[in-house]
Amino acid sequence: MLLRTPFYNKIVAAGGKMVEFTGYELPVQFEGSGIIAEHNAVRQKAGLFDVSHMGEIYLSGKDALATIQNLVTNDMSTLKDGGVRYTLLPNEQGGVVDDILIYRFNPEKYLIVVNAANMQKDADWIEARLIGDTKFENASKATAQLALQGPAAIEIVKEFIAEADIPAKNYTFKTTTLEGEPIILSRTGYTGEDGFELYCANAFAERMFDIVVEHGKKHGMLLAGLGARDTLRMEAAMPLYGHEMNDQTLCHELGLDFAIKMGKENFIGKKALEANPPKFKRLGIKMVDRGIAREHFKVFDESGREIGHVTSGTHSPTLNHAVAMIRVEKDFNAPNVWIEVRNRKLKAEIVPLPFYKRNK
Repeated sequence: MLLRTPFYNKIVAAGGKMVEFTGYELPVQFEGSGIIAEHNAVRQKAGLFDVSHMGEIYLSGKDALATIQNLVTNDMSTLKDGGVRYTLLPNEQGGVVDDILIYRFNPEKYLIVVNAANMQKDADWIEARLIGDTKFENASKATAQLALQGPAAIEIVKEFIAEADIPAKNYTFKTTTLEGEPIILSRTGYTGEDGFELYCANAFAERMFDIVVEHGKKHGMLLAGLGARDTLRMEAAMPLYGHEMNDQTLCHELGLDFAIKMGKENFIGKKALEANPPKFKRLGIKMVDRGIAREHFKVFDESGREIGHVTSGTHSPTLNHAVAMIRVEKDFNAPNVWIEVRNRKLKAEIVPLPFYKRNK
């Protein structure tokens, strides 16, 4: 039996074409629009995503920060109240349990947002590693979440939230109310655009959905599904758990060094990372020959030697050519690679990440 988010009935009524994703029934796209239109809406105006399948875990107490510092690669001691920070959750071998966001309410209260596919695994991992006075609460099933993304997102939010209650900077959040109901409004995103996440209790979910849709329509907002979410995150070169990283992928082989603070006193997996220099790296490619580089396709250098594989690939609607992220040997350094597609080797060019950068 597949799980359903609190927005399921609203999504189906709006023409969502439902598919299975991480145990949930979620829309891949919507009738009357489709993946390309939804993608373009986010790049040009705004798109609204049901992301209630994501997990929310609260840690509180005098030792909550100590617990978090031990659990993650990034340094949370410098995170201020109302701040959000991206980090990796490593295992003892230096592999990735998950990539997560941490929200700080105050020195003794934090919210950890985890990937849907890893929700139970992460909850079990974190709960088994609490330090001292740290209280654990898995609020995932009681929490609804919408993601509003695109250049018009700020104008839409201003329609129903007072400006003083809107987070002013990227990677910050505020707690406020909507029609008297408590919500969390954060400003992060997974598409390369400006955007917001709205968290509320399940009982208020449908009403919150209606409010955002009502005000969003005036600004050209479309409901968007998993298809557009993937093409958007690819253009922004956002790594996806299960594709760019997993339990065996070492944290320092992902090009996410900004989220790894080896100068921190200690964290799970630090010793393993120190003992094992990276052997692979993440790069971006643009296809030169016609074709799409898909996940698991082999990557070769000019001599024909296999040097890695594709982790994610698609056709970029914004750039109008095929792009992919590849995992290749750390020492590889050349302008081109060849991707094996249906027994043919197609030429690709190494390009900087992200593939797409919004004009701020």
